[in-house]
Amino acid sequence: MDTASLLWGVLFSSIGLGYFIYGRKQQQLVPILCGIGLMGFTFFVSNSWLLVGIGVGLMVLPYFVRI
Repeated sequence: MDTASLLWGVLFSSIGLGYFIYGRKQQQLVPILCGIGLMGFTFFVSNSWLLVGIGVGLMVLPYFVRI
C-alpha cells in the first residue's frame, strides 16, 4: 500500500461516513449503501486510478439514483 492509496482511502472513507449518516437521518437507502461502499471498497482495491474511479462513481451515484 502506497501513500496515495492511503490518502485516497481516508478521503473516500470520510465522505462515505458523511453519506451514511445523511442516509440514516433521511431514511434513504441509496446514500446508506453508497456510504458503506465508500468506507469498505478501499480495503480491496490497490490500484490508485481504479480507486479514484470507483470512489467518484460511488460519490455521484446518489445524485442520479433516487429510491
